Amino acid sequence: MAGPVLTITDKALKKILGIRSQEPDGDDLALEVRIAGVSGAKFTYEMAMIGLKDLDPTDRRELHGELTVTIPQDSTENLQGSVLDVSRDLLNPGLMLDNPNSPSPSIARSGPPPDLTGPVEQRVIQVLDQQINPSIAAHGGVAELVAIEGTTVYLRLGGGCQGCGMASVTLSQGIETAIRDAIPEITGVIDVTDHASGENPFYESAKK
Repeated sequence: MAGPVLTITDKALKKILGIRSQEPDGDDLALEVRIAGVSGAKFTYEMAMIGLKDLDPTDRRELHGELTVTIPQDSTENLQGSVLDVSRDLLNPGLMLDNPNSPSPSIARSGPPPDLTGPVEQRVIQVLDQQINPSIAAHGGVAELVAIEGTTVYLRLGGGCQGCGMASVTLSQGIETAIRDAIPEITGVIDVTDHASGENPFYESAKK
């Protein structure tokens, strides 16, 4: 495959390197970008920092400035031409992935379980248990329901997601997409995790 699969803007690269630089072994960390699943007619994504020594030798590697990016083989084709940028949403700052590719109709139909039943709270828990947590568990993460107020879901991210500088991507382009596609009544998903107290080393406090 000629050329890079992923393009990273200067602003996004600066943000990622800033997160990485907080660790004494930051130079030994790579960014993994992968497709976590499908929700409705969209892919969902997960990003995580992992040690260079832990990289799968069969995965694709790209060098973006000082940053090594690794993409699992099964995500490479469907991430081709994607751009990783900084979100322009002031209410939800963080990284965003703009992917020109869409799941094929047959894959898209295999998204959220079609037989979700019960009240909204029960259906949210079903989506978390059946679709979201099995995916983010790959990096030790877990999402749990805290509350539902009106049409807004409040979640707490734990495990590897607590304090993770990539959590905003996991939330907005993975968890929120899956929940809103599966449960049309939900219009927003808010992360109430205390990331500052997380053990994950990739926390980056918001800059005012």
